[in-house]
Amino acid sequence: MSDRYDLILRNGTVLTPNGRQQIDIGVRGGRVAALGLPASAEAAEVIDCTGLHVLPGVIDSQCHFREPGLEHKEDLATGTLGAIKGGVTAIFEMPNTKPSTTTPEAIADKLARAKGRAWCDHAFFIGAAPDNAEDLGAWETLPGCAGVKIFMGSSTGSLLVEQDAVIARVLASGRRRVAVHCEDEERLRERKHLADEGAHPRFHHVWRDPETALRATKRLVKLAEAARRRVHVLHVTTAQEIQFLKDHKDLVTVEVLPQHLTLTADAYETLGTLAQMNPPIREKEHQDMLWWGIAQGVVDVIGSDHAPHTLEEKAQTYPATPSGMTGVQTLVPIMLDHVAAGRLTLERFVDLTSAGPARVFGIAGKGRVAVGYDADFTLVDLNAKRTIENAWIASRCGWTPFDGKTVTGWAVATVIRGTVVMRDDEVIGDPLGRPVRFQECYPEG
Repeated sequence: MSDRYDLILRNGTVLTPNGRQQIDIGVRGGRVAALGLPASAEAAEVIDCTGLHVLPGVIDSQCHFREPGLEHKEDLATGTLGAIKGGVTAIFEMPNTKPSTTTPEAIADKLARAKGRAWCDHAFFIGAAPDNAEDLGAWETLPGCAGVKIFMGSSTGSLLVEQDAVIARVLASGRRRVAVHCEDEERLRERKHLADEGAHPRFHHVWRDPETALRATKRLVKLAEAARRRVHVLHVTTAQEIQFLKDHKDLVTVEVLPQHLTLTADAYETLGTLAQMNPPIREKEHQDMLWWGIAQGVVDVIGSDHAPHTLEEKAQTYPATPSGMTGVQTLVPIMLDHVAAGRLTLERFVDLTSAGPARVFGIAGKGRVAVGYDADFTLVDLNAKRTIENAWIASRCGWTPFDGKTVTGWAVATVIRGTVVMRDDEVIGDPLGRPVRFQECYPEG
């Protein structure tokens, strides 16, 4: 085999399937060609990774980039720019745009919009609705489709599937894992007066209480078991859900967010509506159980639920204010700070942000540093101390709830399919994002 490569990463500590290894990586044709290289190996580009850890590229499997229709908040270019600045190499984008992504034509439109503009690799969820339930099985295998997304509770946008009969129809059509936002819409309607009367974001988690989440999650699992359909419960927030879901792991995978692992309900007093999201930031007892779920292996994935709104929109009076916050750019530094604090290992971080998404969604050729896989790497300095600032955020909305937070651990380079796209906070080259491929979608059309 030739000792000539397109790219070599030398002297780094690499997180491989074999564990941490002091090993050089050779990249050829956008893929990992060799692990462990002779000193004589040469490449057009060599990165000295001394003092750095080389992780498989971080995959953020829940982002809202607002295009089409809401580009004043974000678009595919600014959202994916934030991704690579934060060390994320691939994203899955959600369907609650305007119009909603509920047809093959809408998926094709998003893929066309991303071509030449998206800075990282990408896939798009198709939204479930009463009028497309029977078609989703055929559409979920379209190129660039991340799968089906169900909103059981109303959030941002008009996609809502609250009736069990419709959810059952969705689960009966298709075979890929279905991602679900679990909040019980009937209970949300019953309790909305609590938010209206409170008129302060501190009432957000009172309105959207733990029972609202648990009730929907239990309904979903019952329907999934009847259909024998795999489901993925997005942004789990409650102790009760973790305790319930640990007994249903045969069909159900679990996502949690950095926001819920980091912020607690007292954030409403300091951040106001900037801490407002669905499901809400909750009390510390729930956060502690999310961490227990990570330690016990109940949690499969960490996504950001990046969901930007402008400061002007957030400045309205609660509850007229929209729910959501930025997250794709801060996912890596916030979670590395938890690694530095000893709340999880670096290996578990990799499992939750690379191997986990690849396993849950059946991603082809991503999620590990291994020969034959895409040469996607997130290079991190575990000792770097940095302060997250709004000025660093690439999102069009220009803010993060973590503004002013000092963290230990930072992504210093982002490599996608063998091309360095970010190094030392500098974005390099032109957007090169391509659609993510999935094992259950071959042959592609």
